[in-house]
Amino acid sequence: MIDALNQVISFNGLLWLCITVIGYLIALWINKKCNGHPIAHPIIFTAGFVSVFLYLTNTEVVKYQHSASLLHWLLGPVTVALALPIYRQWQCLKHYGWRLIVSIGFGGIIAPVTAWLTLFALDAPSALKMTMLAKSITTPLAMEASAHIGGIPALAAVFVITTGIVGAIVATGVFSVFDVRDRQAQGIALGTVAHAIGTAKSIQMGEDVAAMATLGLCVNGIFTALILPLVFGVFV
Repeated sequence: MIDALNQVISFNGLLWLCITVIGYLIALWINKKCNGHPIAHPIIFTAGFVSVFLYLTNTEVVKYQHSASLLHWLLGPVTVALALPIYRQWQCLKHYGWRLIVSIGFGGIIAPVTAWLTLFALDAPSALKMTMLAKSITTPLAMEASAHIGGIPALAAVFVITTGIVGAIVATGVFSVFDVRDRQAQGIALGTVAHAIGTAKSIQMGEDVAAMATLGLCVNGIFTALILPLVFGVFV
């Protein structure tokens, strides 16, 4: 925390924080103009915006990460804040009980395992395969979990964002093809597999869908973050 604050009061730290925040504000405006379309997600534009400045100033990514370390530190409080939506949906969780937990559990296992098997078949490096296991949970948890199992935290963030965007884009089509009409099931699927970006998509579909997506996001994220280090951490 002290190191992060020291970076903020430095010229480089303040500069890169301003660039990042300005890029995000512009990204929010673009997303609003595009009616919240997943392709126009603020994360995509912000990453591109910062990347352009890194290229123009010939700044290494490591130096940027160090200068904007406050943003990384804030991932901790954001992770803890996931307790709030869990509390809000507690009655729903109690009502559906084990059926809901099992559904989220299956989604949380099948999605990363199938991706892992694909990389295994392609003989990808071990670190890449381990990183892929955390692709379906929200970024703060994914980065921490991948670090504990021998993955690459920075790459985990890329996988998470890509997974969320793809999930949000294809969700409506997939629900139509497989005739998934139950709105609660749609919400759980979006939150479990496509995490925060999928949950943002669910908001456009209705409050009931968004509520279940939030629950799926939180439960899957917590379970995955706890189980991955326990199962794979012993091998690292």
